[in-house]
Amino acid sequence: MLQSALRLIYPAQCVSCGDLTETDFALCGTCWRDTSFIGGLVCDACGIPLPGEDRGEQVLCDDCMVIARPWARGRAALVYEGTGRKLVLALKHGDRTEIARTVGPWMARAAAPLLREDTVLVPVPLHWTRLLQRRYNQAGLLVNRLSLLLELSCCPDALVRRRRTTPLGGKSREDRFRHMSGTITPHPRRNAINGRPVLLVDDVMTSGATLAAATEAAHTAGATEVCVLLLARATKAP
Repeated sequence: MLQSALRLIYPAQCVSCGDLTETDFALCGTCWRDTSFIGGLVCDACGIPLPGEDRGEQVLCDDCMVIARPWARGRAALVYEGTGRKLVLALKHGDRTEIARTVGPWMARAAAPLLREDTVLVPVPLHWTRLLQRRYNQAGLLVNRLSLLLELSCCPDALVRRRRTTPLGGKSREDRFRHMSGTITPHPRRNAINGRPVLLVDDVMTSGATLAAATEAAHTAGATEVCVLLLARATKAP
């Protein structure tokens, strides 16, 4: 009875547009159709969707054939467009922390090819000033949800961001990598990832500069292998 009364007062709403839905933390039909889920043939390094049929072979996109990726493999749940873009921005800047619950199962499915029994989940860190301003790290929220769904350990503070960086939007690929170089380091008093495979988690990838900096820090901390998992993959630089 109480549950029914609460449903009348607070009906389930789409996490993207606010229209009514049958269940909590879901998308309405319109937003679902506007969401580009990634499946089929993808780049094995960055998770971007590729044309062609998935024959079980590891293939790379044009960018990953010319850019040295310090991580081993990568996957993403969504393309950064339409509803996918709205969800990323709402989670990142809109104080919509409940979105992590919605997207967690999508990311868990995308992560399947990357996981080992002893994989530890690690979020890409925020600088402390940005964390103070935002009050949460969106990558940390995703890691917490994935840790529950995948029943894997996580270390939210394995890596730290030494200096606050300016937004990377509008910068060239070379400037992004130069700007991020050396900004992320292992936590000076944490060794939870030493000797373990690491799955780095972040909300979105464009050039990969931030992920590259975090991967190098994870290797410095002793990670045996680093893979990356994204909520969304941008198909072209903004």
